[in-house]
This record gives sequence, C-alpha cells and structure tokens, in this order.
Amino acid sequence: MNATTAEETMAIGVSLPTVAIVGRPNVGKSAIFNRIVGRRQAIVEDLPGTTRDRLYSVAEWRDSRFRVVDTGGLDEGDPGSYPELIRRQVEIAVAEAALLLFVVDVKDGVLAGDRDVADILRRTRKPVLLVANKVDTPNREEDVLQFYELGLGEPLPMSAQHNAGISDVLDRIVQNLPAHEDATDIETLRLAIVGRPNVGKSMLLNAILGEDRVVVSAEAGTTRDAIDTPFEFEGRQLTLVDTAGLRRPGKVRESLEHHAAMRARHALERADTAIVVFDASEGITAQDTHVAGHATKAKTGIIMVANKWDLVAGVDSAEFEAKMRHRLKFAPWASFRITSALAGQGVTQLLREAVRVCDERQKRIDTGQINKVVQRAMAERPPAMMKNRQLKLLYLTQPSVAPPLFVFFVNDASLVHFSYRRYLENVIRENFGYEGVAIRIAFRSRREKA
Repeated sequence: MNATTAEETMAIGVSLPTVAIVGRPNVGKSAIFNRIVGRRQAIVEDLPGTTRDRLYSVAEWRDSRFRVVDTGGLDEGDPGSYPELIRRQVEIAVAEAALLLFVVDVKDGVLAGDRDVADILRRTRKPVLLVANKVDTPNREEDVLQFYELGLGEPLPMSAQHNAGISDVLDRIVQNLPAHEDATDIETLRLAIVGRPNVGKSMLLNAILGEDRVVVSAEAGTTRDAIDTPFEFEGRQLTLVDTAGLRRPGKVRESLEHHAAMRARHALERADTAIVVFDASEGITAQDTHVAGHATKAKTGIIMVANKWDLVAGVDSAEFEAKMRHRLKFAPWASFRITSALAGQGVTQLLREAVRVCDERQKRIDTGQINKVVQRAMAERPPAMMKNRQLKLLYLTQPSVAPPLFVFFVNDASLVHFSYRRYLENVIRENFGYEGVAIRIAFRSRREKA
C-alpha cells in the first residue's frame, strides 16, 4: 500500500474515483483512513466526534489510485448541533463518492445508529463495503456475523489498530471501483489558510469554494484537521488547506489541540503561500503575530487577511492597513488584503493576489542583472569596516526558487552585519519585487564551497 505525497495528490486532480469512509462516531474511521493512505494524516483520539470535517487524501493499491475521504461520525442531534453539521458533511461526501466504506464497531455490536446509517447508505444505491473494525482478538471473529442483519452483504473483518485485514479491504475496494483515466500532471499552487481560532478561516474557505466544504461554527476550535481541497480559479489549479487554529504553545493544553496545531505548522511547511487570517474588529493581536511568525519561518509567501471587515464601521482601509503593518515589522514585505467572508467581500481579489504571490516565489532573476544592481548599491552605500577589514562582493547568484535563494560570494562572510544584510535584501526587493514573498539570503566566503 502506497500513499501519494500531497503534491502528487493535487497534481492528480479530482478525476480519481472517491471512496468515502462513513459510520457512527468513534468506530475507527480515521484509523482506517490512516491505514489506507499509509501515513498518520487524520487525528486519531479515543473521543467521539474527533473528526468533524471531510479529510481527503489519495491512496494507491495494486496499480489503482483512488481518493479517500474521512468524514465526521453520523449521529442524531438537534438542528445546528455538531451531529447535524457532521451529517451534512457526510451527505456531501456520499454524494461525490463512487464507493462507500461503512465502518462498524464489532465490540459494540449492532446499534440503532448503525441501522440508521445503513438505511441512509441503501438509499444512495451506491456500492457499499461493510467493514467490521476492532476485530482485535480471535474471539471477536464470530461477532462479525451479527452485522449481516444490516442487509449490506458480507461484513469484512479488520483491526485498524493491529493493521490486520486491511489488505483484504483494499482488494475489495479496487475490485469495486469504476474504471478511470488519470489526468495529466498539472501545476498546482498550495494555499494554507492559517490563523488563531475563531477568526473565520473555515468561513473564508467556504466563501472561496462557494460550498459548505467544512464545518463552520461560532465555537472556537471547530476545525481540527488540515483539509486539502483542490479547485480551479481563472484557469489556475489551486489547493486550499484549511487548518486548525494555531495558538501559543503555552495555551495548548489538550493533546487533541496539540496535534492539530502541529498539523497546521506542517501544512505551512508544504504550502506555497500562507493566508494568515485575523479578525479585523480586533486587529492584529500577539497571537496573530505568532502565527505569522510560523509562516515566515516556513519561508512561504504571506498574505495577511483582515477578515470580518463587515464588523468594522467608519474606518479608513488605508489607515487601518498602515496601523496593522506597524505590528508586522518582522515581515514588512507581507502582502495585505481585507475581506468579509460572511458578505463575500474581497474574496476574488484575495485569490488573485494569492496566485500572484505564488508566481513571485517562482521568479528567477538574471545573474548579470542582479549583480549589476547590487554592485551599484554597495558602491553607493559601502559596508562598514569590521576588524579593520571591509566586506567585498565577488559575485551573486540565485541557485533556487520557491523560496527564492540568493547566495553572495564574498571575501569573508563574518564581515556581514545583520543591518547590512537587511539593506541588501531591501535592494533586491526594491529592484525586483517579491512583495508578499519570503526570500533567503546566504553569504559564502571565498574559501567556502557553494
């Protein structure tokens, strides 16, 4: 069993057949998801309702590729409660699925909730594989037979915890998948939506996609998993990653939230551009700068997004931006946009800016041109003497992009003062752009290898 990387997943696109994993809460759906995709992508905790949103990935088995969707647990509840919201998420996942993996818990036996789920799945008239999970001992194997009463065919025994029976389940999956043709590889741009809890990240994602893609609730911390969603915008292939709210480490108490925060930081590391969302009505707080700091360390592009602009009345947007930028002195190059996810304001402009920032990360400057510009700047403002010696530039090159890396070959790298490093970075930005893009600058002494 092999899982593709996130980049390969998005390059494959949405043409692959989709397998949706559904069932009651806490029957082991996320553990099975992780076994299928071959890595610990979904958060797994012994708590009902851990997975609330649809979590996508791509798996490969016996030369077949397919998308896998992990969904929130189905349960009855009052309208507006999490069970009701989760139910809607599952219904959407079921609607787009070619095959349904119905997971039950052999330890619990057949419960009323299982019968309700079975009724829903039968009405879809889609192929269903019934998986009896948690068959952790030989004594449990006979208990699998009771699930025949659900009327969905032969139950497949497995233990996600002990990785038993997964091969049989995968064999049955590929046998029941419809034929498909892989799409040709296309370039995709990855956008990570990050921010502290309850600033409107999920609502912004839903506004971008025009559908209820993730659970949106007024309760802080609704989103726990990082959720990849590929889509097309003005002819470009993009992927949105909605992530759990990031907080300072001292405020992350529960293990579940800790894992979610780690997942969000991992999403930043594999993103092209970070959309750092903050609440316009509150301004940029210390926690917001902490989140932006994670993005700068990851060397992504950064767009600071003032969301909930509908809550701000009578404020000049230019003055507001200037005030907010004063709190981002460590990243003055960051891009800035204003949105109202609730009203749909500024969403298209944000996406256009995200595409531009991603393209800027890929920009490569001609070696001769950049050497001429930097040499002239150093002549106009020579570096200060250090240890009775002066820094001299031999030549400059850009060996890589995304993020852009500029290597200065000098007589002695120890002569570079941090203020002069910042000056040289500003020279590059003033002459060649890179607005919204983190760039890397390295110095190599003449005696050092490149």
